Amino acid sequence: MELLSVSLGAYYGDFTVAAASENLTASQGKALTVLRRGPAAMRALADTMTCDASNMTGIIDRLEKRGLVRREASASDRRVKTVVLTAEGERVTDAIRSRMRATQDGLDRLSDQDRDRLYTLLERVFISQPAA
Repeated sequence: MELLSVSLGAYYGDFTVAAASENLTASQGKALTVLRRGPAAMRALADTMTCDASNMTGIIDRLEKRGLVRREASASDRRVKTVVLTAEGERVTDAIRSRMRATQDGLDRLSDQDRDRLYTLLERVFISQPAA
């Protein structure tokens, strides 16, 4: 647990500095990263980021003003707003990732096989949660 905590702290610090280089807060950068996986409803985005919906609205408002995201009405329910990453948002997300040198340098020290193993293990721990 301790090593996982240290690892995540190092990643978060690296990410925060990289996001700041694009004049974004860590929360704004995280929202862009989540949206890089695909559009998301505001409620789902708030749940994924484990923050209050009102905080999510403020984060998205600021990203939208910079042209990094846009809101669209959901095709299935016009009352639901879906947030979509713009081309500029994709560019900024890529720039943040490319500036995460400490993280990249650490991963570069692993062989392809070790990176695949790490991915598989992290997926088993955090993604493949058993049904309750």
